Amino acid sequence: MKRIALLGMPNTGKSTLFNRLSGASARVGNWPGITVDLMSAKVLMGGHIAELIDLPGLYDLHGFSDDEQVVRHFLSHHAVDLVMIVLNSSQIDRQLSLALQIKQLGLPTMLLLNMQDEAKRAGITIDTEAMAGALGFPVQTISAKYGDGCPQALQLAGQVLNNPATITAPQDIAKLLEVDSLIEQTMHDIVQHTVQMPIKFNDETTDQIDRVLLHPWLGLPLFFLAMFLLFQFIFTVGAPLQDGMAWILDTFRTEALEPMLANIPAWLNGLLLDGIYNGIGTVAAFVPIIVLFFLVMSMVEDSGYLSRAAFLMDTLMAKMGLDGRGFVMILMGFGCNVPALMGTRVMRSRPMRLLTMLVIPLSLCSARLQVFLFMIATLFAANQAAFIMFALYMMSFFTIFLTAILFKQQYKSTEPFILELPPYRFPTPRQIWLRGWQEVKHFLNRATKFIVIGVVLVWAMTHYPTDVAPASAATIAGQIGQFFAPVLDPIGIDTQLAIALIFGFVAKEIVVGALAVIYGLQGDALSQQIAMNIDWVQGMSFMLFTLIYTPCLSTIATMKSESKSSVFMWVSIIWSLALAWVISFAFYQSARALGL
Repeated sequence: MKRIALLGMPNTGKSTLFNRLSGASARVGNWPGITVDLMSAKVLMGGHIAELIDLPGLYDLHGFSDDEQVVRHFLSHHAVDLVMIVLNSSQIDRQLSLALQIKQLGLPTMLLLNMQDEAKRAGITIDTEAMAGALGFPVQTISAKYGDGCPQALQLAGQVLNNPATITAPQDIAKLLEVDSLIEQTMHDIVQHTVQMPIKFNDETTDQIDRVLLHPWLGLPLFFLAMFLLFQFIFTVGAPLQDGMAWILDTFRTEALEPMLANIPAWLNGLLLDGIYNGIGTVAAFVPIIVLFFLVMSMVEDSGYLSRAAFLMDTLMAKMGLDGRGFVMILMGFGCNVPALMGTRVMRSRPMRLLTMLVIPLSLCSARLQVFLFMIATLFAANQAAFIMFALYMMSFFTIFLTAILFKQQYKSTEPFILELPPYRFPTPRQIWLRGWQEVKHFLNRATKFIVIGVVLVWAMTHYPTDVAPASAATIAGQIGQFFAPVLDPIGIDTQLAIALIFGFVAKEIVVGALAVIYGLQGDALSQQIAMNIDWVQGMSFMLFTLIYTPCLSTIATMKSESKSSVFMWVSIIWSLALAWVISFAFYQSARALGL
């Protein structure tokens, strides 16, 4: 099978092109000798079934960041039949150096100049034939966003694969990578003879929007207002969808499952209905809102607005020992902490990277979001929902900033922050769907894997010994809850909530499912029972603790592998637990002192 490496600088649309070429066939694979999983997909090119590997974005093949090391290691240890380089057409004068570096390796190569629509609007014209002659390999302009030029690019790739040239052996590439050359001068000569740049780029729309969104005084308030409106929209549109899903699941249980399972042993009936179905069904009821959240967030991320948020936050982040890139990683953590931790590889300063990794698990990830959606719907009125969720996000930022301030002396960094603001781009419906679906699929895979195991364990712990009342203090779960009572009682967390929190150490997706199993209820019945057992102060304390305490096992494992330090991992675990307890204690005791 032919092997194709997709390589390019960050923010050039490489991932968009990979998604367009791979469709739904992409998978994550582990490559020997590489500590990070790489996306790959099987595609048809020139009559060949080829494996397309999406390598991390990098600025320089001779750099020393973790992503650059991954690319260097891959090319030095794995034979490649074709390198497809993706660069931004409107920034070709600053990015062509990467293509020249690849050329020196002697690998079969082709250059894809992406974002041709933006280059055209900016008045940039590129003579691709002349550039191909100067480079010595094919050049094609494309728009991965709209698909323009992609068929021609595939045809060119097929021609290269059908006419194999002598391929430099990986061990020879390793030697070549050790030698730098006069690339800058060569790049200047090629650009001067093949690219026509206007004296001034014409992008008035972006400038006009930035005058408002990057205003020194209005920028940050507008950003947080936009986030609040985003939550308001998600709750307003998602609530009916959630209610509809809950009704469908409840009806299916009543009309189909209960009659079907009526004659099986009582213990098995309880396990299947009160355990597995209640646990999974309660989580499934929130999937519509999760889907809506990811679809909206994909629009915000792909629009270029998050780069502006990083720019706005850089001065504030610098006072805490972080920078704008750290803020982007924190925002990524709102989807999932794992890719956000892996994204810190773009930072060359290890202290900066470690401090960023320390604060990322405090981001309100999608798994925690599900817990909060359930608790807010249970304990608060509909017109209060967006405000409570916004308050939790603000608390997330508060704990992040507090942690950074307290630990910045241990992780000092002088690495400069350089950020290039892309033009505003409204993603196409296809991009929104693909990006949103990838996030939802990741969430569902994690949820399915952890919840089934988790709810079965919770059911067993709340039903054994068999000669006592289910979920009582005499069960295994009850005894565990009583053991932690001296620590959790001062923050208003009862035995039932304690059991859910314990399983939340494995994955936060289990928490809501565990509550359904513990109470033996689902849907409205579960919400009503919890509302009878705890008040809003206890519920808020529970949500604050869930927000801050130890992240899931996947996040912990990623933190250990990325930091290469068990000590750092334990510092993160202990700190998050201590901070969660202190903040929940302060809130709960203060609220009770005020008579709430």
